[in-house]
Amino acid sequence: MRIPLSVAGVLFLLYPALRPWEDESTTSGAAAAMGSTAWIVTHLCAMIGFILVAIALLSINRVAAIVFWIGAGLTLPYYGAEVFGLHAMANQSNVLDLAEDVRYNPFAMTMFGLGLLSMAAGAILVAARMRTAPAILFAAGFGLFLPQFFGPPALRIAHGVLLAAACVWLAWDTKRVQPAPELYEGTGIQAVHPGQ
Repeated sequence: MRIPLSVAGVLFLLYPALRPWEDESTTSGAAAAMGSTAWIVTHLCAMIGFILVAIALLSINRVAAIVFWIGAGLTLPYYGAEVFGLHAMANQSNVLDLAEDVRYNPFAMTMFGLGLLSMAAGAILVAARMRTAPAILFAAGFGLFLPQFFGPPALRIAHGVLLAAACVWLAWDTKRVQPAPELYEGTGIQAVHPGQ
């Protein structure tokens, strides 16, 4: 749990911190941002972060992990369109119209919103199970993932800092919950706790 969750935290920080923050309401700004290598790398950071969190949650609670996986599955297609689709369209003269079509397609937006809400629900399940400060911060970070998209770059970077701190703190919290016994049902493996 420690390594995947810690790496995810770093990736969630890199996503907004290194993302190109050009004025995407202009053709030149959209082309500069979406056409850059940094656009691809930073969005991939978030995508890989979602996957690593879902893996890490398996050691806390299987239900939370499944809910989070569903959310990631609903969210990742939108990220794929954003990172690869918009990058490919960046040099088109009508990039602003194309970007609007990709970003505001009702089906895509619905899946994206439901995905982020599902990941937030998975994080809230973690907080409900663990009842520790890092778990609550973790739930807050994912609960704010959707709203932060409506803020300025500084707010989005601050959210990246929050999520990084929450993931790393949760990963290394000495009071964290031990692996859920249901993970081992039917496997013949027993959960090992500290001191055993």
